[in-house]
This record gives sequence, structure tokens and C-alpha cells, in this order.
Amino acid sequence: MTLTTKFKAAVSGLALIAAAVLPVGAAAAVPQTVSAEAVAAAKPVPTLGYSTQTVKTLNIDFQYQQTGYWCGPAATRIALSARISPPSQQQLANELPTTTNGTDWIGQVTRVLNNHLGTGWYETKEMPNDPPTQAQRDLLWRDVVLDINNNYPIVANIVAPASNHPPGYPNYTIYHYFTVIGYDDSDQTVLIADPAGFAPTATYWLTFNQLATLIPPKGYSA
Repeated sequence: MTLTTKFKAAVSGLALIAAAVLPVGAAAAVPQTVSAEAVAAAKPVPTLGYSTQTVKTLNIDFQYQQTGYWCGPAATRIALSARISPPSQQQLANELPTTTNGTDWIGQVTRVLNNHLGTGWYETKEMPNDPPTQAQRDLLWRDVVLDINNNYPIVANIVAPASNHPPGYPNYTIYHYFTVIGYDDSDQTVLIADPAGFAPTATYWLTFNQLATLIPPKGYSA
């Protein structure tokens, strides 16, 4: 599915009451991937569903990850909860599949999101360049706005070195998954639902610039 197939009406998802549980601890069928260069060569994204609002956030059912290596299942569950009553982290860990080494690739998340939602909306976006190219940054912001406007949270696979940490992260490199559930166009910030439990709150705002530098060389589902 190309990015331009996201020309569809905004979908109103199920608004679920956010409920947190206490933190416990800090490959499969391959979906289509879309490069920033391919998107740049494609037709422009239609305005419908893409025009920015000042602030847009989604209602989610939040849980911290239930093991030290279930950030992938927890972030996937958070994303699903904006639209459906989500499966357990255990079920998602089995489906991804996630091992004690974590969830290997963001494409596994894309497949599971689409399977549960019965859609082809989610695509795997690779960001191999570190720092990202301007085309990759532009695509990421466009995905944030388009997906959040249509009630689809984004799941991001990040690499956070000690020099580039979200709030509360320990002083070493963290390989992690979290969920983007909102944006503020007035200052280009994004709202993160982070299952790690490092930050003092379950959700927090990051600058878009920091988000764009955290994802390479991994990717995101949008």
C-alpha cells in the first residue's frame, strides 16, 4: 500500500479510559516498507485527514510493560487501545513474537497492528540514516499528523544513547518501543505514551526534533 492510499475519511475510534498499572521493570510475515525517497517521488498526500490542528491527542488504555523486554507488546497494546479493546501484553508478545531479547523489528509490530484492526493502514517506515535525512523528517511529521488526525497512534522503535534521552532514562543506551499519541503543531512537539516507567509520568511531551533523532537507525509503524 502506498502512502497515497491513506486518502480516506477520518475514523472515529473507541475512546477508552486511560488506566495505568504499576511498572514491573525497567519475525514473521513481512509487511510493505516505504522509504522516504519513494514517498518524495510519489503524488502529494491529499489534504483530507492531513491538515494540522493546533493540538490533537488520542484517548488510550495505558499499561506499563509487564517485563523488562515487553516494551514492544506494551507499545503495540497502547496503540491498539485507541481503536479497540486491546489484547493482553502476553498475547501480543506471542504474536509479535517477542523473546527475552525483545522485539527484533518494527515490521513485526506493523503486521500485528493491521491484523488486529483488520486494516492495511499501518506501514513500516525505515529510518536507517542517523541523523535522518530531511525527506525522512518530513515524512515522519506528515505521518504523525495524518495518523493522529485519523485516530491511529504511531509505534516507534527507538535507540536512545545517554546523550539523547527522554525524561528519566538511565545513563546508558536504551533500545525501546514507545507510542506517539498526540501532537502540538504550535511548537512541533509530540505526546509520548512510554511503557518503560523511566519517566515520572506515563505520558510526556518531546520535541519533534528529538523524536526524529531517536528513531534512527530503526523505524516506526504509521
